[in-house]
Amino acid sequence: MHQDPVPEYHEPVMAREVTNMFESIPAGTVLDATYGGGGHTRAILTALDASNTVFGVDRDQAAIERFVPQARLTVAQGRFGDLAALLDAAAIDSLSGALFDLGVSSHQLDQAARGFSYRHPGPLDMRMGDGPLTAGEIVNEWSEAAVADVLRTYGEERFAGRIARAICEARPISDTVHLAEVVKAAIPAATRRSGGHPARRTFQALRIVVNDELAELERGLDAALERLAPGGRCVVISYHSLEDRIVKRRFTSGATGCTCPPELPACVCGKTPELRRLTRKPVRPSADEVDRNPRARSARLRAVEKVAA
Repeated sequence: MHQDPVPEYHEPVMAREVTNMFESIPAGTVLDATYGGGGHTRAILTALDASNTVFGVDRDQAAIERFVPQARLTVAQGRFGDLAALLDAAAIDSLSGALFDLGVSSHQLDQAARGFSYRHPGPLDMRMGDGPLTAGEIVNEWSEAAVADVLRTYGEERFAGRIARAICEARPISDTVHLAEVVKAAIPAATRRSGGHPARRTFQALRIVVNDELAELERGLDAALERLAPGGRCVVISYHSLEDRIVKRRFTSGATGCTCPPELPACVCGKTPELRRLTRKPVRPSADEVDRNPRARSARLRAVEKVAA
């Protein structure tokens, strides 16, 4: 009888949809590239038989420390950009599946000391691992123009200029709640009454830059797709448009065949699809799931299957 790999500290988003996508994958190893609290891994191991194992990866040391040794499961610490090396070190040449559940985990949000939450006072950190850059350095040391560019580019914040000016005028900003208050005061009152917490986009932007999340995602996706076996599947859950855009672009590129101009009588580019899209449009969580777990509200799931060579 299957034994749970680790006690869960959050409800994994769209776990049923994930396991449904993996139902027909070949025997072999499934990569859980965002192991976190082990929720998705637990669902995968329960749904699949003994012919499938899971290799979990997480850049957060806290997630690794919570890992409980378990049959059919191994876990390693590292970031998306290191996936190729991590798989090599584990002697995994081929994957039957890969899962990326992007963004910050519920556990990280709930720990004020990590600095991800704008609702509870904590240090301006926001690092998922042990990287050199912290949110405090950006907030208290970068120029107004650089701060505005971060908020505009990675938070898609339309009041980036106003917020950056307010941040620089309020320096030194001591903690996450102080930062959230500065951001809230910089945004027009009429806007603050809708669209969630006014500091949400600012905190998102800082977290993405601190952890180099978008570049890491691109490298990790490439590494996982490169090792997918024919019939293997890759599932990605994203939570904002910047992540989803990268995933959609990579999946579309992989599923595109000949790119020759239509006026040519025959193909000269030689390009054939490496992927088959399983989701033309992103899958969204059910209303029941959003009621149970409000953090699932913005989730979008996309999936592809590796095409046999």
